[in-house]
Amino acid sequence: LKLLQSEGTLTIASTGKNPETGDLITKEYTVEGPVMIFMTTTAIDLDDELLNRCLVLAVDEDREQTKAIHQLQREAETLEGLIAKEERQHLLTLHQNAQRLLRPLRVANPYARALTFPDQATRTRRDHMKYLAMIRAIALLHQYQRPIKTMTHRHHAREYIEVAIDDIEIANKLAHDVLGRTLDELPPQPRRLLLLLDKMVSEVCEQQKIDRAQYHFSRREVRSYTSWGDTQLRVHLDRLVDLEYVLVHRGGRGQSFVYELLYDGKGQDGKPFVPGLIDVQTLRSTSTIQSSRGEEGQFAGSSRPQRGSFAGGSRVDKNNEKAADPSAESTSSADEIKNARLRKKKVA
Repeated sequence: LKLLQSEGTLTIASTGKNPETGDLITKEYTVEGPVMIFMTTTAIDLDDELLNRCLVLAVDEDREQTKAIHQLQREAETLEGLIAKEERQHLLTLHQNAQRLLRPLRVANPYARALTFPDQATRTRRDHMKYLAMIRAIALLHQYQRPIKTMTHRHHAREYIEVAIDDIEIANKLAHDVLGRTLDELPPQPRRLLLLLDKMVSEVCEQQKIDRAQYHFSRREVRSYTSWGDTQLRVHLDRLVDLEYVLVHRGGRGQSFVYELLYDGKGQDGKPFVPGLIDVQTLRSTSTIQSSRGEEGQFAGSSRPQRGSFAGGSRVDKNNEKAADPSAESTSSADEIKNARLRKKKVA
């Protein structure tokens, strides 16, 4: 799967007999892509080499989401729900027909050089490509709201559209939830348990007027607070211990253990986020990019006008300042004429 997804093709060699001679021969079987892989699993440990090629989404297991699902399930049993079930197929057909209207256009991003992305780890090289692909996909979906331009290369005309700042803004919002979860060292379930532990510890410490480091809790207290099963809690709590979000202490009753929460709750309210993305409002205020190419499909000119064959120095001396300022030049000329007349009078 990893090779097929990255290379777009997969070749497997198999040994078999020649039906005519009976000799063993090697035959290659090739499967060509590109492919789109969609996988679901309940496993907590997955292959990292496969994960950094995919976008990781998780099921929302919060109580509010469960209430919303129950409400929809009850609505489905009503007369309006039966009608909505039949209307669902009509809506699916409408969306599929709308997707068929999309044309395979090239997408140019004139703001690409101004974009930023975290670069602390090597794996972000692939995640950066996911971010750029997300921007292209959003721009492609808005192709009927963008002017279609034409460029000429090697005597061939090609149509393309350009990325707008609004596309980057949408991509940043999606990246915080999607790529923020992908770049997280914690899987979604341990991350959810960590946030629940942080909430539990904060409430108890506030009630008892103690510091977070002084409060130690047991698995039974966590089960009572979260309503999680013992097996599920044990697996995810061990992951938090391994990654040093939670510290284990030996309890006072023989071999029992209690836990201390080391996590301080820092982040964007517990929500996944990608640090280092460019602020869209800053991009709006500083960007002067109009188009990556001219209206007639030619290459765009330079961003600065050409004032001479060679660039000047980084600093300007007083003589150059006078030369650049017309008023200073006229003043200097008048002073020279006046001094010359004074010198003639002295000589006479």
